[in-house]
Amino acid sequence: MNSLQSASVPALQPAKTIADLLASYRSGRLSVSKMVAELLEQIEQSDRSEVWISRVAAKTVKQQAAALDLNRQIKGESVFETLPLFGIPFAVKDNIDAADMATTAACPELSFIPAASATVVARLQQAGAILIGKTNLDQFATGLVGVRSPYGAVRNALRPEYVSGGSSSGSAVAVALGQVAFSLGTDTAGSGRVPAGFNHLVGLKPTRGLLSGKGVFPACKTLDCISIFAHDVADAWRVLQTAAAFDADDAYSRSPAMLGVKRRGYRIAVPQAPEFFGDEAAREAYEKALEVIAALPGVTLSKIPYQPFADAAQLLYQGPWVAERRAAMGDFFETHGAAVHPVVMEITAQAANYDAVDAFNGQYRMAELRREVETLLSGSDLMLVPTTPTMPTIAEVEADPIVRNSQLGYYTNFVNLMDMAALAIPAVWRKDGLPAGLTLIGPAGADHLLAEAGARFQEALGGAPQADSIAAAPLPFNEATIKVAVVGAHLSGQPLNWQLLEAGARLHARTTTSKDYRLYALANTTPPKPGLARVAANGEGAAIVLEVWEMPLRNFGGFVAGIPAPLGIGTLELIDGSSVKGFICEPAALETARDITGYGGWCAYLETKI
Repeated sequence: MNSLQSASVPALQPAKTIADLLASYRSGRLSVSKMVAELLEQIEQSDRSEVWISRVAAKTVKQQAAALDLNRQIKGESVFETLPLFGIPFAVKDNIDAADMATTAACPELSFIPAASATVVARLQQAGAILIGKTNLDQFATGLVGVRSPYGAVRNALRPEYVSGGSSSGSAVAVALGQVAFSLGTDTAGSGRVPAGFNHLVGLKPTRGLLSGKGVFPACKTLDCISIFAHDVADAWRVLQTAAAFDADDAYSRSPAMLGVKRRGYRIAVPQAPEFFGDEAAREAYEKALEVIAALPGVTLSKIPYQPFADAAQLLYQGPWVAERRAAMGDFFETHGAAVHPVVMEITAQAANYDAVDAFNGQYRMAELRREVETLLSGSDLMLVPTTPTMPTIAEVEADPIVRNSQLGYYTNFVNLMDMAALAIPAVWRKDGLPAGLTLIGPAGADHLLAEAGARFQEALGGAPQADSIAAAPLPFNEATIKVAVVGAHLSGQPLNWQLLEAGARLHARTTTSKDYRLYALANTTPPKPGLARVAANGEGAAIVLEVWEMPLRNFGGFVAGIPAPLGIGTLELIDGSSVKGFICEPAALETARDITGYGGWCAYLETKI
């Protein structure tokens, strides 16, 4: 228990993260077969049967585990490179297809066997992850509470009398209970964030279209996102890196341009007058978390009006978008109405109140709100809000299902409507021992920025340090890139490396120049910098250590514009004979510089000055 927890915090089993499992596999302390045997026994002995709708046959899971163990024996350490999720157990919400398993969307009468797994599920399995089963949800992914299912209300992992959050209820609780290492949910109105907040988890809701929606039974097809539940930000980011890819078979798939991270602090917008619907324990937890984050170096908080966000949130369930939920159900709504949960039916039936004119007017209003929000956030890197304003019991939700559900979406409903990305993280525990969460929100393409910032905040709130490793690992490039060689202050760990990271660059290789270069320590530069110069191929040069970084081509011009004289970008020859753009120096500056070629590289030279 850390200093941000109270004595009333419920006992939690130590989480087995993806990183923990991979480390155990690498060391030989654990085999996949042993992990699977222990996991299946744990699930069988659990009293939380409502978490699962269906599970992969134990025999099949054990066969997959044995195949992975054999693969490790044959390929050795290289298996972890080719299978980045080697032996990692996961679950999927039962509105996401898995081959040979029924998809129900928590409605048995809808049940069908898909021809193939959803694209994202297939990608995860190809990366070595092991599917354990399909989890319970609010029927047709309609609800933020986790109680609207004929398979039973999913109880909170920490306090069973409280709601688990929805609609991805089973997916969140399966992770929180340690029955899987990560899971997939879907998020239309907050279903990938609310359950994270209620079960002390990370909930990653990516930019719409970043994860393929092929094989997902929709709630609102224009807004739906597959989401990720994990124990920490690094795990969620690892899963996103594996699963994200453009899918031409999904009409809503896209390749959004990714924003870079912010390594020198964050400008954070927060609601001017946050709403907690009378829940003072939630308010106090949020204020304490803000105090911790505001104390971080380089962080500035600014308060902005929240009304435009609240107005947008209202449109999702009290506007024409409710008709899209009706459209997703198709003829089933008319032919099998008795099979629809009463609350889901009440919500979906509102579609009859709207026509095509209302749909267009709703779009016009949303465009106005988006523009207003763009203006409010123009001076901020991200927005920070409570994940939920309150946390009700199951009994309270059953007594007033519509109002309670609406309250839970106060800080989540607007995000997909405004084409934004979001990341929910655990925060300060409430004084009554209930979990409380924060959600970071940014524009489309802000996924890497949010993950890096979320990891920084996670550490400040008592979690493991992960921000640096996440900053150095952007998503796979989906656009034109250029490689740039650096030899001095931009190297990893050096004072200007942040310029590469903020330009969305990733380390491509560590190598050397050809043997035709000399390196100099330049005079009067802040921070200290070297100059690199090519010499005639007469044996007077040497191979100089460098790093090659790859960045989006769209950011190259801005990066070059920030390079001060006497440095510039030219073409360097590498030791393997290939050429790459890289740092060079004007000859005049070398006249007063110290020749440090003999050290072989800038870092080796700096070590002599310590």
